[in-house]
Amino acid sequence: MAYFIDQVESFPSSISLRRELSYRALALAVSEKLLHEVTDGEIPSIIFGRDETGRHGNFYTASYERICSEPLWARRLEKVHTASRKSKCRANWRWMELDCANSSDALLMNIFCYPETLLDGRVARLLGVERDAVPEFGFKPRTPLHAGKRDSTEIDMKIGNLLLEAKLTESDFQWTHPCMIDRYRDLEEIFQRDELLVSKDRYGGYQLIRGTLAAYATAGSFCVLCDARRPDLMEKWYAVMRAVRCADLRCRLKLLTWQELASVLPAELQAFLEVKYGINP
Repeated sequence: MAYFIDQVESFPSSISLRRELSYRALALAVSEKLLHEVTDGEIPSIIFGRDETGRHGNFYTASYERICSEPLWARRLEKVHTASRKSKCRANWRWMELDCANSSDALLMNIFCYPETLLDGRVARLLGVERDAVPEFGFKPRTPLHAGKRDSTEIDMKIGNLLLEAKLTESDFQWTHPCMIDRYRDLEEIFQRDELLVSKDRYGGYQLIRGTLAAYATAGSFCVLCDARRPDLMEKWYAVMRAVRCADLRCRLKLLTWQELASVLPAELQAFLEVKYGINP
C-alpha cells in the first residue's frame, strides 16, 4: 500500500484519493470474494452489489442491515448510478449511486446508520447535537427564494439542528451562474457577494452557499465533512466562510474531517473505515 500511495502523491488530491480508494476497494472485493465490477475509464471505479447471501461490499454489515430495515433510509439505495449498464455478474443488476466505492453518501450512511454510533454520546458532542437525534438523509431545507418560492435542492444529512454536506473524492463544491445564486432571498444579507465570484459570470462553492443559506433560514448549523487528504476542499470552504457577513452565523459554520469523526467511533467501525477508505483517527 505504501508504494501505491507514493506513486499518486504528485496528482491533485481528488485524483490521488480516488486512485487510492479504488485500489483499496478492489483489494477488499477480491480478498472477501464480494460481488463487484470495475468501470471503464482512466481511473476505474469499483461498483459493489448485493450478493446471494445478502452481503454488500460497499457497506459495513451492521450498517447495511439497519439501512435495509428503515424504509426512508432504504430508499437512498434505489437511486440509479449514471453509469448503470447491464452487469456481467448478474443480468438484473443495475448499478446504484451508493454502490460506488467512492460514494461519500455511502460512507456517511456507513457511519451514521451503524447502530452504536450515537450511543455513548461522543459523536453527538462532537457534532453539537442530542444523543437521541435521528439522521435524515437527503434533507430538503426549502431555503427561501424571491417571490415566496423555495429551493428544492438537498443537503446530504440533517441530524438535530445540524445540516451536513459530505465530500470524499468529488472535485469541488460545484459552480453556477449568477442567475442561480441571485434567486436566494437572503443572499445579500448573508454574503459579501463579490467575494463569492470566481469570474464575472461564475460563482464557486454553490453547495456551500446553499448550505450556509439553509442554516440561516433554519436557525441551525452547517458542517462540511471531508477527508483530511483534501486540503483543496477545506480551503474552498474557508473562502466561503470568509465571505459571510453575519458573525453569529459564521460561528455556526463548521469543518470536520472523516478522520476526526473516526476518532470517536466504535472500534469495529474504525477498523472497517481504515481498511476500505484509509481513514485513520
